[in-house]
Amino acid sequence: MKNRIIVLGFASMALVSCRTPLNLTNIQTQKNISIAQSIPEDGATAMVIEPYKKSLESQMDTKISYTNAELTKQGDNSSLGNLLADYTLQGAKEWAAKNNVAKIDGAVINIGGIRTNIGKGDILLRHIYEVMPFENELVIVKMTGAQLQAMFGYYLQTQKNNPVSNMVIETEAGKINKALINGAAVDPVQNYFIATSDYLALGGDNMRFFSAGEMISTGVKLRDLYIEKFKQNPNVTAPADLRLIFKGKK
Repeated sequence: MKNRIIVLGFASMALVSCRTPLNLTNIQTQKNISIAQSIPEDGATAMVIEPYKKSLESQMDTKISYTNAELTKQGDNSSLGNLLADYTLQGAKEWAAKNNVAKIDGAVINIGGIRTNIGKGDILLRHIYEVMPFENELVIVKMTGAQLQAMFGYYLQTQKNNPVSNMVIETEAGKINKALINGAAVDPVQNYFIATSDYLALGGDNMRFFSAGEMISTGVKLRDLYIEKFKQNPNVTAPADLRLIFKGKK
């Protein structure tokens, strides 16, 4: 018992001594060294992977289309943005026709989901993976015209170049001049079906207005849809119409 008390006493002294504040001086940052540099390649593993690697690289270098002008994501009516918005609308219409869903009225995608441009010339499969590296799904959101007013308000407030299809949104001096779908003003009591991504439908990019509608899942991956559309269009011509018109935008 006596020995146990002595041991506890030493432990208590050690804990007290650990509470003494430490004074750190002469702290210097050092260069990080990747441990990968010191790990030799596993020859056996490399031999197993190599055929798959070559096959994948061969597939990625497959030509699927061609463009005679650079497709970019810059600007309020970007050539690549409008093209992909149109492909989104087309794909949604095709899915809707096969699944007894009412006609699709428009499409909205986000410019942030388009990661890079596509240069003039051959369009390879790898380019679409670079443009769209995400596994986003094509969804359709059913909304009334009254609910869609929040979407137009979003564009008025943000003046962000998130591409649209089959719509025209014009703003000026803090007001909406035009808010058209199918070339006509929106009817507050009519139902509209808007194609978009699951990311946006769930409120991504602050598009919380979609939560007021009814989301319809398609199971179609947007990247797969875009690949198919580029294959169907061997010579791509980007749309040149104006859809987002922010007058006086700074």
